[in-house]
Amino acid sequence: MREIADLAGLEAVYRLYDAIWRPDPANPPVTTELLRALAKGGNYVAGAFDGAELVGACVGFFGAPADGMMHSHIAGVAASGRGRHVGYALKLHQRAWALRRGVSAVTWTFDPLVRRNAYFNLVKLAAAPVEYLPNFYGGVHDGINGGDETDRLLLRWDLEDPAVVAACSGSFRWYDVQAELAAGAVVALGRSERDGPVAGSLDGDTLLVAVPRDIEELRAADAGYGKEWRVAMREVLAPAIAGGSRVAGFDRTGWYVLTRNRDAGRAVR
Repeated sequence: MREIADLAGLEAVYRLYDAIWRPDPANPPVTTELLRALAKGGNYVAGAFDGAELVGACVGFFGAPADGMMHSHIAGVAASGRGRHVGYALKLHQRAWALRRGVSAVTWTFDPLVRRNAYFNLVKLAAAPVEYLPNFYGGVHDGINGGDETDRLLLRWDLEDPAVVAACSGSFRWYDVQAELAAGAVVALGRSERDGPVAGSLDGDTLLVAVPRDIEELRAADAGYGKEWRVAMREVLAPAIAGGSRVAGFDRTGWYVLTRNRDAGRAVR
């Protein structure tokens, strides 16, 4: 793990992201010039290396000085680095880097329909969703978003929160959706046998919100089906969070757990 500031290294970051997202050439997620400026300005540009090979990279920039915050704009891992905890190592490196500079919290966004990212962000990092952002980036025509609207969850990672400290030490907290159902949780958005969205009820103190098994595969096979999921998720998560419900955690089988009137009492480590 190391920071990247040299031009050759920044060009490697650009190529890595280009290979991961396969973006519209007119709208890449970053450019080498932008990375150069961010690094020169003291912002966060770092990579994970396997020998000389760049297998992951993360880019972030500072927020308003009075806020003591940083926004993590983009992170990605090469196919050769997947399943090797490269993303986790990048975020631990980012946290340590930020703490040394007096940053107390890091924010970033992610697609709430991507199951592995929800698990990574909410369980392995203990980041907290704080806002639902409809079509945040506009239409992004790349190999991952498929041209659909870019709804995102905004996360806040309070770097010295006890849950974050525990997660960064390898002690993770997750939920058992079956235990939640047995305790009276309500399914606000379910999942059919065909892996489609099924509307439920928002009338409950604990809400369960499903995600598809693999949204990227669904979007590639049938863009309309992927859009159905996005619309269904927006109609449930956006009003729930705006109305005061808290996304308390995530069940690895593909369920968000939202709570209204109680703390995360049945989460297990």
